[in-house]
Amino acid sequence: MVVAAFTKAGGQFIKQLLARDVPFAAVTNSTVERKWLMKLGVESILLVNTIEPNDWQAPGFPVGKAFLFESSLSLCCRYVTMIRRWTDQPLHVITGRTNGRLIYRSLGADRILHAPTGRKGFPLDEHNLI
Repeated sequence: MVVAAFTKAGGQFIKQLLARDVPFAAVTNSTVERKWLMKLGVESILLVNTIEPNDWQAPGFPVGKAFLFESSLSLCCRYVTMIRRWTDQPLHVITGRTNGRLIYRSLGADRILHAPTGRKGFPLDEHNLI
């Protein structure tokens, strides 16, 4: 499983995965976010270059489901495109916006979930994600 968590809901999602000992790798393009993920206790962190598509090589392990928490439409589009190259498993985009759904689908997202921005956390069980 791969998780890109750019929002508070994404952070809560990661905390739930850690609490349940669910194996996953976090993906980020930010050294600041990488440090934050390390402080949370995430052991597998992929620091990626989201600007250059030629650098979007798959990690050295199989990638299963993917969960992307959108903070920016353009950045999330790059992550969808990158991670879709890595796996044929379900790719979920969790967004607080109502626009962008068709864009994400056209790039290869299987499921787009709406999570209001004011919401605290993102319950795993509510959406049958794992």
